[in-house]
Amino acid sequence: MSAREFVVLGTASQVPTRQRNHNGYALRWDGEGILFDPGEGTQRQMLRAGVAAHDLNRICVTHFHGDHSLGLAGVIQRINLDRVPHPIAAHYPASGQRFFDRLRYATAYRETVRIAEEPVRGEGGVLAETAAYRLEARRLSHPVESYGYRLVEPDGRRMLPERLAAHGIAGPDVGRLQREGGLRGVTLAEVSEARRGQRFAFVMDTRLCEGVEALADGCDLLVIESTFLDEDERLAADHGHLTARQAASVARDAGVRHLVLTHFSQRYADPEEFARQARAAGFEGELTVARDLDRVPVPRRV
Repeated sequence: MSAREFVVLGTASQVPTRQRNHNGYALRWDGEGILFDPGEGTQRQMLRAGVAAHDLNRICVTHFHGDHSLGLAGVIQRINLDRVPHPIAAHYPASGQRFFDRLRYATAYRETVRIAEEPVRGEGGVLAETAAYRLEARRLSHPVESYGYRLVEPDGRRMLPERLAAHGIAGPDVGRLQREGGLRGVTLAEVSEARRGQRFAFVMDTRLCEGVEALADGCDLLVIESTFLDEDERLAADHGHLTARQAASVARDAGVRHLVLTHFSQRYADPEEFARQARAAGFEGELTVARDLDRVPVPRRV
């Protein structure tokens, strides 16, 4: 299993279908797990996908429509039932605090795990920084307050074995050079090259806006809603959603390497039409039209 992969738990917008569960997504990132938008039925989908409560470190809710949040009650109770040994951070729009409270305490249960409530306000910004990533949020355009999320890995350096060998640096001296920035007159820059950190973004219910573009910029993996097809673009605008062409155009202009389309209206019978319209928009990178229980690895670094 990849150390960095995106697990699709559900892909339906508004209502589940015979083939698609309500929304739900999990990102595995170097031993941490982030659960996004747990809709109704997410706890069962986690079981089917092999995602345990113990795997989770954060929950990120984009907005408080039911297909993105009704599963919170069950997931939070499962976290406590399983006595997850670490605290869980929860990010969600501050304006929806009353909804979060109702879902968190929907029924009686014994609290055994600390859920750190960290609501998102204003235009968003940096929510958390760890050694593995920086978590950011940006405001989107939807009838209720909605945010997208973005993970940015810190930039680093890749050691070049041939240059190390040319300078006679090997074994423990390599680590020392990395820590100290130089060794015996040899600088780190002479034996390594810049390694751009990987980037991931999660964009749900929204019209086209600056927030979408900022979240998608330079992403290795972009997961984005494409609720409607082109022929229903007016419906998309009226209800605060994107079409497949719009989502793919954003990915094309942002230089996205792998595009994952999801959050499909039940009105469409042929999911491959989303792929056709995305390609027609000129997106040439890797493309996935998400299905429940898909596993999508974060692309390898270039």
